[in-house]
Amino acid sequence: MGPLSGLKVLDLTHVMAGPTCTLMLADMGADVIKIEKNPDGDDTRRSVPPKIGDEAAAFMMMNRNKRGLVLDLKTPGGKEVLRRLVKTADVLVENFAPGAMARLGLSYEDLKAENPGLIYCSLSGFGRTGPYKDRRGFDLVAQAMSGIMSFTGEAGGPPAKCGPPLSDITAGILAAMGILAAYAHRLKTGEGQWVETSLFEAALVQTYWQSAIALATGVAPKAMGSGHPLNAPYQAFRGSDRWFVVGGANQRNWMRMLEAIGALPLADDPRFRTNPDRMKNLPELEAELSKVFEAKPADHWLSLLDAAGVPCGPVLDTLQALSDPQTIARKMLVEVEHSTLGPVKTLGLPVKFSNTPGGVRKGAPVFGEDTRDILAEAGYGAEEIASLESEGAVVAANLPQRASTGL
Repeated sequence: MGPLSGLKVLDLTHVMAGPTCTLMLADMGADVIKIEKNPDGDDTRRSVPPKIGDEAAAFMMMNRNKRGLVLDLKTPGGKEVLRRLVKTADVLVENFAPGAMARLGLSYEDLKAENPGLIYCSLSGFGRTGPYKDRRGFDLVAQAMSGIMSFTGEAGGPPAKCGPPLSDITAGILAAMGILAAYAHRLKTGEGQWVETSLFEAALVQTYWQSAIALATGVAPKAMGSGHPLNAPYQAFRGSDRWFVVGGANQRNWMRMLEAIGALPLADDPRFRTNPDRMKNLPELEAELSKVFEAKPADHWLSLLDAAGVPCGPVLDTLQALSDPQTIARKMLVEVEHSTLGPVKTLGLPVKFSNTPGGVRKGAPVFGEDTRDILAEAGYGAEEIASLESEGAVVAANLPQRASTGL
């Protein structure tokens, strides 16, 4: 199921950026083996509340479609298991602290000897070169140091972080893209390679517009609320009851918007005739449009704007967005079977394929859920598996009876 069916991925990642990468690959059909540390596993198992049953909701969101193996890479048995799995793997993804995999004897050069075709992907805070290569990084730090926090939020306000972990998610998507590019190269040449990216770079690529402005003018853009640094009006306005957004981002949409809302006289106002005029006089433009929009409910304006072909939409909260009919129609809210909890809801695959559709096939693994099966597939016998468990090199789950989720 999915275009990556048959691709075997060893996932040694935790928390957000790495699991985003392997989630994308798993949703597109790859067999992703989620390798968690012993003890404790992925830190998101403790990112609670909330929980569903005994499982952390955050962990389940990021690790559906993956099989679970618990491995202690500090033990001889744990290292031997990983090396054996590498021999038949296509991809290994890791986001350990800088230098950690090398200290374990599991660097790209170490594992390349086991499998020359291996695609080895590393995610880190700042990348594997440069003056910050040994620093650890979080999304918060990447958003701060990339400039994002300097132009997010309301004008004149304090530095503001984007709500979602922007650099984590973007780094995961970039890593998945890099892995697939390396896979395409391997299909042509048989050669594996080391792919790497960082939270810092992932945050920087989110600043394309602001970087274009800064490089052209020598002036760093500042925060401007929901507004756009290059186009106006392109922002949120309040109706008499709630907020909505409108994108009059070019001259055609500007004129369509004015005609739809009955404000054509603004087209002849010298302050607003062209986009450069509107950007220069943005506070005055906001004030004029707010007078119009605050007179009637948001749905009134959205109906008129939509009928006129002007991009617009309501400002929704997360629950409203998840229940929106477009979300449902695009299968972005789906239900998946979890081994102990039964059916649970999760987000769907955002990429659609006409011939090889991917999708959500299974819930996230409980701690050590697939350990014995994965070891058996790798050629370990029952006595060898028991010995590895006794050593503490692996942990295997004994699944309890299914609990009720209350969903």
